[in-house]
Amino acid sequence: MAYDSDNIFAKILRGEIPCKKVYEDDYALAFHDVRPQADIHVLVIPKGEYISNDDFSLSAPEDLIVGFWRAVATVGRELEIVESGYRLLANHGLNAHQTVDHFHVHLFGGHPLGPMLYKVR
Repeated sequence: MAYDSDNIFAKILRGEIPCKKVYEDDYALAFHDVRPQADIHVLVIPKGEYISNDDFSLSAPEDLIVGFWRAVATVGRELEIVESGYRLLANHGLNAHQTVDHFHVHLFGGHPLGPMLYKVR
């Protein structure tokens, strides 16, 4: 699959669509989700054209990978959710309901989040 430079996160990175920014550095941009699923729900996206974590881990330069994950941790600290706890989630592909084909992680926090996965019967 080729990267679609018209996806919403690419447009946000280019400044074509506004976002409620939480954090930005040379490696990542973090912003509040427009449809939050928790009291705190922030998306962190790398600066680059990567479809998924698999694509990112195989294709991104090492400094971007390290910088991105450090940015994710910084966002958790800046949101003051490290001590109380937060959930970090990255969806990959259709079965995981990845809706934007630009690698991103979700940080959820601000209250107890409950069980994480659907239980198989």
